[in-house]
Amino acid sequence: PEEIAYLLELSAALKLKKKMGIKGDLLEGKNIALIFEKPSTRTRCSFTVACVDEGGHPEYLGKNDIQLGKKESVADTARVLERMFDGIEFRGFSHDHVEGLAKYASVPIWNGLTDFDHPTQVLADFLTIQEYLGGLGGVRFVYTGDGRNNMANALMIGAAKMGMDFVILAPKSYSYTDENGKNVAVSLFPEEELTAYCRKIAEETGASITITDDIAAVEEADVIYTDVWVSMGEENNPGMKERVAALKPYQVNMEMLERTGNPDVLFMHCLPAFHGAG
Repeated sequence: PEEIAYLLELSAALKLKKKMGIKGDLLEGKNIALIFEKPSTRTRCSFTVACVDEGGHPEYLGKNDIQLGKKESVADTARVLERMFDGIEFRGFSHDHVEGLAKYASVPIWNGLTDFDHPTQVLADFLTIQEYLGGLGGVRFVYTGDGRNNMANALMIGAAKMGMDFVILAPKSYSYTDENGKNVAVSLFPEEELTAYCRKIAEETGASITITDDIAAVEEADVIYTDVWVSMGEENNPGMKERVAALKPYQVNMEMLERTGNPDVLFMHCLPAFHGAG
């Protein structure tokens, strides 16, 4: 919690400095590698701009420039890049890759998104909540939608550490028939191991963690948050039509916002969002 609070305080100070037109020098003379296996708009732009604003030099490495664990091992990549760069950001599929970079490189590693986690997005969201609500402790935060994707995971971990009243609102599961005629059930709740980990943290911070499929959970919410229902890389997976149908009742709309009973409820979305897509 202390580290997150420090990062939020630093972020607020840097944001104010930028608004005032003050050029920073915290990264003066530093070279930062930006590894992107997945496409990105906000994450790539924010890391690049932040680096330049503080006097650093960002170097973009796309999926055709570097293939961790394919053309070269994660360990070798980490050891080579640490000799040239002062820090490495990674955005990709495998969480093991970002942890491998952190294990084998001696320079700072930033997780710009994996299939499991998206911590920098959470920091940005928590800063926004602090700006609007004055703090994080006791904030009732309801995440609705796909409850086992990287944003749900990241938000639950962050909320547990910061003493928030956190809710994942999602259907328990959906099912579809595969090409062999077999019925396949897919859970949309977070992994039990992660939920237990967050609840253990919550015991120490005063947070609460609720996992439910009951729409009534939005009542008295301070924040309603959602994400795409089909994550990057899942577009062509079987059963997506059935998933969307199961998630339809959990769509954020005016009816849901009004049900919170809070006229000042915040609605947040990490983007991208698909407007008018059914």
